[in-house]
Amino acid sequence: MEKNRKISPGRPKGSISYEPKPAIAFGAVVRARRLEMGISQEGLSSMASVERSHMGKIERGEHLPNLVLILRLVQALEIRPGVLVDATEDLMGN
Repeated sequence: MEKNRKISPGRPKGSISYEPKPAIAFGAVVRARRLEMGISQEGLSSMASVERSHMGKIERGEHLPNLVLILRLVQALEIRPGVLVDATEDLMGN
């Protein structure tokens, strides 16, 4: 986060801003794990109780899920949350 960046109490209604770099990396990691397991996007969305279209947005990096959704995804992907976070960080080059 930038030092002089103003912190606001929440995003304005209708705002769709997000941090694209981690969202894209996270989505790529989720997609890679899903494909490694041989699961369709529809199958993963069903296993994690997520709308299929929302799953697509996550994998494309258009949405960064909250903690509850991340926990559902890691359960469906049969990995520990830290593994998903570490792989995301690695992909971001940190």
